[in-house]
Amino acid sequence: MAQINIRMDDNLKEDAEKLFNALGLNISSAVNIFISQAVREGGLPFAVTTRAGNDPFYSDENMARLRRSIERMETTGGTIHEVPLDD
Repeated sequence: MAQINIRMDDNLKEDAEKLFNALGLNISSAVNIFISQAVREGGLPFAVTTRAGNDPFYSDENMARLRRSIERMETTGGTIHEVPLDD
């Protein structure tokens, strides 16, 4: 069996150990799952993007609100001057 050594931030390792322990895994098992899935997918098993997944700006709710605002601006020719706060 092959052995891989990696370097990572101490705090990241600690957080990962807590997470994986809660899932009944250790880091070695989690890495093996990740690599197996990557091989199956033929690439990373998740999207790699420049935007943070937890950035509220990119939430589904905010993106829908932005689309509605754009539609309103386009249909009125950009004459909206007030937007209700609860919109």
